[in-house]
Amino acid sequence: MSDAMIACNLTKSFKDITAVNDVSITLARGEILGLLGPNGAGKTTTFQMLLGILTPTSGTIQYFGKDLFAHRSEILERVNFSSTYTNLPWNLKVSDNLAFLSRLYVMQDRKKRLAEIISTFRLEPLLDKPVVALSAGELTRLNLAKAFMNDPEIVLLDEPTASLDPESAHMVREYILKRRKESGMSVLFTSHNMGEVETVCDRVVFIHRGAVVADDTPINLARTLDRCNISLIVPNEQERAFSECCSQFGATASIQDGYTALSLPEGAVSQFLQELGKRAIPLHGITITRATLEDYFLSQANSSEAQYA
Repeated sequence: MSDAMIACNLTKSFKDITAVNDVSITLARGEILGLLGPNGAGKTTTFQMLLGILTPTSGTIQYFGKDLFAHRSEILERVNFSSTYTNLPWNLKVSDNLAFLSRLYVMQDRKKRLAEIISTFRLEPLLDKPVVALSAGELTRLNLAKAFMNDPEIVLLDEPTASLDPESAHMVREYILKRRKESGMSVLFTSHNMGEVETVCDRVVFIHRGAVVADDTPINLARTLDRCNISLIVPNEQERAFSECCSQFGATASIQDGYTALSLPEGAVSQFLQELGKRAIPLHGITITRATLEDYFLSQANSSEAQYA
């Protein structure tokens, strides 16, 4: 696949603060790329530079082989974005917002496209409502409708399922995957829902304190942690014996939703289970899973906090 977008050595400084430091990102045609990091990592600043809203202190951005700032209008005809934090004209009705936004793009059949977008994001009941009266989830759906209005070749989605109920969030993920399959659309995607990222993203770039600290597939990043998560129900009368067993393996257990949870190196799991058997501790409701992308996210965020403290 050729690259749809290439950002090289992006740096953005505000007086004495460097929000983004030498970040390079490539987005291939038809790829869904996750841009992850804790709050304040530099994701929003990076997005704003990729959209031409902020001018980088240094670095270059190309879409379709053309410089963004030299060909901004031409490029943004083929690119779009959605952010939970974007404000649309609050006093206009939803229908007026959509009509106005559609005029920003060249469309062969504007009326047909508007009807498709309204149906896809289930906006029919909202058309006569002013934007100020919308709920957080309704605003998210309206912003997504804006993002896909021009049938973009590249779309940048900043937390696209924030505030959505589970059924609507599932619909949005399915729509993104469908558009990628049908048109080869490329997506740059941020989310704090690691399960969502694992579902839709082909690759993940992890940034912290403005710098790239990892770039790989979600599965490969999770596999860098030699850990297994164990969860089970420990009877009250066995809590002391279980605690002693955990101490023997250097593990710390916690209670999560009524289950006792701990993490161990993968090679120690069988020995730990054998020890539970020796102590006659029953394995009620036990689950054992490999480290997930969320585990990786937490490990990177915590280690980076320590590194930059």
